[in-house]
Amino acid sequence: MVKILALIQDESLAEEATEIGKSLWASIREFLNRGFHFGEGDKQIHLTIGLILTLVIAIFVSSFALNLIRKWLTRRMEEENRLKFVSIFKFLKYLIYMLVILLTMNAAGINVTVLLTASAALFVGLGLALQELFQDIIGGIFIIVDKSLLVGDIIEINGKVGKVIEIRLRTTRCITRDDKVIIIPNHKFISDTVFNYTQNHKMTREGVTVGVAYGSDTRLVEKLLLECVQSEPGILKRPEPRVLFQDFGDSALIFSVFFYVTDSFKDPLTKSNVRFKIDEAFRANDISIPFPQRDLHIKTMVSPNITGEGNA
Repeated sequence: MVKILALIQDESLAEEATEIGKSLWASIREFLNRGFHFGEGDKQIHLTIGLILTLVIAIFVSSFALNLIRKWLTRRMEEENRLKFVSIFKFLKYLIYMLVILLTMNAAGINVTVLLTASAALFVGLGLALQELFQDIIGGIFIIVDKSLLVGDIIEINGKVGKVIEIRLRTTRCITRDDKVIIIPNHKFISDTVFNYTQNHKMTREGVTVGVAYGSDTRLVEKLLLECVQSEPGILKRPEPRVLFQDFGDSALIFSVFFYVTDSFKDPLTKSNVRFKIDEAFRANDISIPFPQRDLHIKTMVSPNITGEGNA
């Protein structure tokens, strides 16, 4: 008898717990369904607390999963490649976030297709306004993937020379020889001609041109130019410097001395030192550097004496 009473009591407690659970769940559902409801039937749209919570949870879970994937993919990458991959991954993460939001809205009963169709004009205008932004992002992806530009490269674009210090998804930052930072949109590297001084290797060929007076000892000029270049610390011994007799100018014999350096970013300073040495060497050996001269011939025109006929 006692067992029967205990069994009945346990069943009563179980039923009571079930009722409490149903009541609690009903309260939670009622709370989650609070919000705004538009439309009727199949076209009804629900903007509720549950939808907002679902959206937040979906974004949180997506972000957590994407971070795990990024860490797994970049665990063996070098630092430079890892930073480039992170830039691309950020762009992909934004696209995934948009997809999650659209799927969540669709699950809530919002017709995403109708929404996108109704906003077509807005998206077209927005696309035109952000055209260069998308070009910059695509250009940044191309630069990072095919490694056409690396940090430390020395480039020339639009007549400006700079050293690349940072490559981002939308822009590239360079520092000029004047120690000024220029920010270049990445689409410039696709649409414009860019000279990369150090794409193949760090060594570049530079040169200095000078004119000497007619009658100068050309072999002595060659010797002095080579000595001036070989004594400059920033110039490589191999490949060897070379002097070319370029041309017979209007008022001078034109020579060029070519040499190789490993730091083309500082080559203006190297060329300046070479020119100082050339000037000193030429002065010490009585070789003059002429300036342009022109002979001016002045002709005097004599007007004829015209006399009229029939004058007394």
